[in-house]
Amino acid sequence: MSVVKLIDLVLPKDAVYLAGSCIKGQVVLTLNSTLVDPIVKVELVGRGYVEWNEETGASRDYSRDVICNNKADYVHKTKTFSVKDNWLSAGSHTFDFHFNLPPRLPSTFTSKIGHVFYFLQASCMGREHILAKKRTYLLVQGTSDFHREHPPQNPLFVETEKKVSYNCCSQGTICLQIRMEKNTFVPGERIIFTTEINNQTSKYIKTVIFALYTHVQYEGFTPKAERRSRVDSSELLRQEANTQITPFNTTKIVSIFNLPQVLSVSSDMQDGNIMSSQYELVGTVHLPWSLTSVKAKVPIIITSNAPDSDTCQLQEGSVLSMSEDCQN
Repeated sequence: MSVVKLIDLVLPKDAVYLAGSCIKGQVVLTLNSTLVDPIVKVELVGRGYVEWNEETGASRDYSRDVICNNKADYVHKTKTFSVKDNWLSAGSHTFDFHFNLPPRLPSTFTSKIGHVFYFLQASCMGREHILAKKRTYLLVQGTSDFHREHPPQNPLFVETEKKVSYNCCSQGTICLQIRMEKNTFVPGERIIFTTEINNQTSKYIKTVIFALYTHVQYEGFTPKAERRSRVDSSELLRQEANTQITPFNTTKIVSIFNLPQVLSVSSDMQDGNIMSSQYELVGTVHLPWSLTSVKAKVPIIITSNAPDSDTCQLQEGSVLSMSEDCQN
């Protein structure tokens, strides 16, 4: 029977940590028997990785796939707890810890090409052997100065007008307008926008689709250290308005998108980054009777500011003290 019965990490449930804020928690270690010369520690780790296959030599008689990849280390901090008299008795022992996240971090992110992840890992060692460990993944909301470098458009208005043909010789126009009070948002916020559709045809319009797209640019390297980039787009949110827009009439539609609590912030590709994200709201009027569609595209900025000051303070009444101070 192992001397360690259980090791666990105690954290607030479903917590989202903002870059630059403080993570506080406890390591709970339960022993079946006395443990001499233990090493009990907790680590905070943040990493990113991207990988995809790319065809080379496509213009030649032969081609082959190469793997492009890249990685980044965002944070790695360790707290080792001091143990009085270098032994722990059977039973449960609680260790309080705290970490300051760096003020500039990318958000937790997952796709088929890349991911950014953060985790806490508690471990207990005895006589140079790992007796137990526990890993818990964290939701981290990143921050960015993108909105300061790209002034917001408040309010914002986008219009698209298109001539369409139908019934062989009939023609008309469809005008699609999207209005919103602002185009800069934070994760968890609501995007409220008004769409106006002017149908100057003799046909009904039945389907209008709104979608929020994420465009992610990934940066990687081939085995020969040649730089490569790839852009991948995905649909983050989608709504379909089933309506009857009558001929030669104008209809208004008010729509709301509820943003997820954690999102990659809008960013430009800079040195050292492995990926950057851009967002776009697209309204589409489908015209099956003319085999075409009308689209209006609105740039959306997702941002989040680091807290002014959220340094960790040692909690009073800790059972055991840490061997190193909290680092910024």
